[in-house]
Amino acid sequence: MNSQAWILLVAFLVILALLAWPLGRWLVAVAEGRFPRWFVSFVKAEHGLYRIAGVDAGSGMGWRQYAIALVVFNLLGVLAVYALQRLQGVLPLNPQAMAAVSADSSFNTAISFVTNTNWQGYAGESTMSYLTQMLALTVQNFFSAATGIVVVIALVRGFVARSSASIGNFWVDITRVTAYVLVPLSLVFALVLVGQGVTQNFGAYQDVTTLQTAPQSIAMGPVASQEAIKMLGTNGGGFFNANSAHPYENPTPLSNLLQMLAIFLIPAALVFMFGRMVGDMRQGWAVLAAMTAIFVVSVVVVTAQEQQGNPLLAQLGVDQAASATQPGGNMEGKEARFGIAATGLFAAITTAASCGAVNAMHDSFTPLGGMVPLVLMQLGEVVFGGVGTGLYSMLIFAILAVFIAGLMIGRTPEYLGKKIETYEMKMTSIAILVTPILVLAGAAVAVLADAGKAGIANPGAHGFSEILYALTSAANNNGSAFAGLSANTPFYNTLLAVAMWFGRFGVIVPVLAIAGSLAAKKRLAVTAGTLPTHGPLFVTLLIGSVLLVGLLNYVPALALGPVVEHLMLWNPQ
Repeated sequence: MNSQAWILLVAFLVILALLAWPLGRWLVAVAEGRFPRWFVSFVKAEHGLYRIAGVDAGSGMGWRQYAIALVVFNLLGVLAVYALQRLQGVLPLNPQAMAAVSADSSFNTAISFVTNTNWQGYAGESTMSYLTQMLALTVQNFFSAATGIVVVIALVRGFVARSSASIGNFWVDITRVTAYVLVPLSLVFALVLVGQGVTQNFGAYQDVTTLQTAPQSIAMGPVASQEAIKMLGTNGGGFFNANSAHPYENPTPLSNLLQMLAIFLIPAALVFMFGRMVGDMRQGWAVLAAMTAIFVVSVVVVTAQEQQGNPLLAQLGVDQAASATQPGGNMEGKEARFGIAATGLFAAITTAASCGAVNAMHDSFTPLGGMVPLVLMQLGEVVFGGVGTGLYSMLIFAILAVFIAGLMIGRTPEYLGKKIETYEMKMTSIAILVTPILVLAGAAVAVLADAGKAGIANPGAHGFSEILYALTSAANNNGSAFAGLSANTPFYNTLLAVAMWFGRFGVIVPVLAIAGSLAAKKRLAVTAGTLPTHGPLFVTLLIGSVLLVGLLNYVPALALGPVVEHLMLWNPQ
């Protein structure tokens, strides 16, 4: 990496920490319901809504009740998003007279936005009406993000509680996270984006004549309002097909930096919330250190690979040896306004988080450069991760780490004063293994089925990487695409929808089960034999658990895709 890339990375991390620290305090207030006096009127209005809805805000829920309420709520979201797409041709706010979306694409998109994946097999500006973009997609951007946050709050309550049968009230949690965190942040960020030049209107598309005297239709729409929650909620679904490479979604270098910060803002703040809620900020710093270490290495690798470039495109006259480099680095598929450093950082951020927004085509990255986003997703997106999902996935690995340490020293493992026993390890195993099963089984089906192979535009190792990336992105609820794969077909729309649904709730339900089990246990006093979970040794153990357990499942698949493509690129003979 050059000095520009290092300065950008350091500046990003410093600004992120400064913004996330106070937000972490507010998240604690929201999770615990301890609001300042000036906020009392909002709380009264909130309780009035509960009475109208027939919700007893004072009653807690066991983990099963919490899980049922959560899954049913999201199922209703699927039905609503599907119906709005199928009926958009006869609904208002459709100045371009967009027709109804096909059944298979509507099904895929409904699952995608409800699960916080936001995989898009369609071009937004030529498929979705303004009403569908706002009422279906943007609304689910809020609710899917809030769902991830309330799950991690429930898990942290499990660690904090002392012999309790309750992990909170889902309806209260989802309301407060949406109304007191996501909506205010999104409103402020949307106004900032409008100030940077992001479009926000209901006008019809503008037909103009270019300088080359060719006709062009310029898409309009309520972009900034969707862009704000797209980033803050780590959703990633773009209003336009080009996503954050489109000048109406991401017009300036400053907007590009702000969007990157928005992706990590809530995940980083949740780590600070975790430390405060468990009563030991050192626990939060330990988790943050593990996340940051993996993230920095990932950024260095992807940026260095892209700045090194493609050896087969090295300057004419230069010996085609392994040391030869492409002049200026690999700019193919990059946004020329931002350059390789900002593009590489964006790629690492969006795949470390379960965001999926892109300002470049990952399909055009070098083999190892493209492998970094793929690996970050395959780790379970625990490196900051999605809003809520990153932290609860990392805490699952922390439970695994103390279990491994307990086996080494012959003691019953403990984490944050709670014994980790058979039940917790069974649920931990399910939560860790469900996504690799979906990814590898789904990729196997896709490369064996004729309908799956029909979507490949680049045969060979690169085509396999495209399929592996698509299934990895879907099952880990990321939503970014490697591109190059024709995935808007009944086969891929169905296959990826299944991966998205079970990749989301196949992890959430075991996490809530762990939360319920931990909440029912007594907190143990710290003794001389207790494994410290806040020092460098535990951070190293946690990183090792993430890399060995999270990644080991995928090594053979990676060898068949980006690794072999890299070897072929640098050794063409």
